[in-house]
Amino acid sequence: MASHRRPKQPSRARVTVLTTAAAAAVAISSQAANAAPSEKPSKDEVKAKVDKLYEEAEQATEKYNGAKEKQEKLQKEISTIQDNVARGQEDLNELRDSMGLAAAAQYRTGSIDSSLQLFLSSNPDDYLDKASTADQLSAQQVEQLKKVQEKQRELAQQRAEASEKLKDLASTRTELGKKKKQVQGKLAEAQKLLNTLTAAEKAAIAAEEQRASRSAADRVDLGNTGSASGRAMAAFQAAQSQLGKPYVYGATGTASYDCSGLTSWAYGQAGVSIPRTSQAQANAGTRIYSQSALKVGDLVIFYGDLHHVGFYAGNGQVLHAPRSGTVVRYESINNMPFQFGVRI
Repeated sequence: MASHRRPKQPSRARVTVLTTAAAAAVAISSQAANAAPSEKPSKDEVKAKVDKLYEEAEQATEKYNGAKEKQEKLQKEISTIQDNVARGQEDLNELRDSMGLAAAAQYRTGSIDSSLQLFLSSNPDDYLDKASTADQLSAQQVEQLKKVQEKQRELAQQRAEASEKLKDLASTRTELGKKKKQVQGKLAEAQKLLNTLTAAEKAAIAAEEQRASRSAADRVDLGNTGSASGRAMAAFQAAQSQLGKPYVYGATGTASYDCSGLTSWAYGQAGVSIPRTSQAQANAGTRIYSQSALKVGDLVIFYGDLHHVGFYAGNGQVLHAPRSGTVVRYESINNMPFQFGVRI
């Protein structure tokens, strides 16, 4: 007799798993079918993102400049202290030698006393603490010992100061490296975005910037200097001589500049030393909060954190090193958030 066994039914758990998997597959397929294809950002969108990255890179650049300036200052201070320590050690050696010669002379005459012997074999700081010992010294010997003590204290203080500055220098170098990486990272990200544009789109952006720069230059009234001071005018003219030079972060000329590198270099040509960074330059003179009160050669500070600076060029225009990928050029003062001017 034939067997009529029923086929084995799948377990309830297996059915659940299969059903769930099938539902997930259907959902994924549906989402894929309904999802809009990813659209390439427009030229203007890419430019806006790139401009924002360049602004962030410039913020990091000014912090990098500040750390670099601090490093250079510390290196000079440490070098000066170390030179002073070396000279001080020579003076101390001479004092000790003169005391040794005096002791030798006393020894030859048989008049050397125990107090001087004690000095020659121990620390004079401990020695002079003992009044009974000081009474046995001549006035000249006491004076010489005091000089030795003072020189020792001075050298110890200078060495301690140098040690602290060396620690500060090490942390400043670390900070400098971090800021440099930040700048390079922002610039690399901006370049990556720019590389998504076609040659025609890149050319269109460049042409637009050139038109804006030419328009700004046409608005500059070079014959109308107002009542600008001789040195401010000389600094502005020095900056004018650098028109067309490329922006490079950390650069101070004359092949390339960043924003504060240009202004500090130009004022230097006029015989005026101003700080290196835009934030420090913001405090280098009298602040002018009204644009109508600005004179040619005044510094112009932009952005809330004061990370950009240029020269006022008259008629609502500025002369500055804008950002990476550009050159020293004229631009409308209204293209950036004006904070105030600074009259050096």
